Amino acid sequence: MTKLLIRAISGFVYAVLFISAILFSKETYILLILLFGIVSLWEFFKLLKFKNFLVFALLIVLTYLSFTNSLSETTIKILLTLCFSGSIQLSLNLFMKKENYPSNKIQKFDISIRYLLLSIIFLMLIPFVNGQYEVSTILSLIIFIWVNDSFAFFVGKNFGKRKLFESVSPKKTIEGFIGGVFFTLISAFLLSYFCEFLSLKNLLVISFIASFLGTIGDLVESKFKRQALTKDSGNIMPGHGGILDRLDSLLFVAPFVYLYIHFII
Repeated sequence: MTKLLIRAISGFVYAVLFISAILFSKETYILLILLFGIVSLWEFFKLLKFKNFLVFALLIVLTYLSFTNSLSETTIKILLTLCFSGSIQLSLNLFMKKENYPSNKIQKFDISIRYLLLSIIFLMLIPFVNGQYEVSTILSLIIFIWVNDSFAFFVGKNFGKRKLFESVSPKKTIEGFIGGVFFTLISAFLLSYFCEFLSLKNLLVISFIASFLGTIGDLVESKFKRQALTKDSGNIMPGHGGILDRLDSLLFVAPFVYLYIHFII
């Protein structure tokens, strides 16, 4: 079996599992994100050469509080602020060529929470709007992420000449980035014919957030892998790597999309 076929089958199984869990019920969606979150944290800890089971316990507690709608608006705002601070710090860290961050146990514990754990929680919370489970919100976001990744790869491979961020991800190009953004915006127009909950304007905004910040999220994880001297975060998905490799963009984008859907719209 060729590597391309293995990759295609693995990606298909992942997509079917993800979409089926979203469509079946809110419970299956939360359980799947919890499972993905546990695996992603485990893979992230391997990259950092770090272990801390308190982070897993916090993930389970916050998942329960999210499922029971027990997180107050004030608590959510505090968690968003912490999450955004981690996102900004890691984005700036992309330009620090000599810095090996995080370098000690306290920093590793801190960034595991602000970068990854809280992003997992906000990914869970995105479709729950005013007490209703709005499937279209999370499905639209996932489609935008997949469209951006696919067309950024296609355009970059066939037309890319100028490197986007060579020190972190040598294969990414400016042309690929622009192509990803363009086709993601196009997909927002197409989705507007089927999505009743989100208007065209909101879909366009979310699609731009997904493509722009999703690329940054991919770069952030790439730097962690570069520092760990590894190509993939894991090997659970043949041909793709680890779960974190598949979710890096989506997780980085999730808090920003949550903020837009729940506080701006």
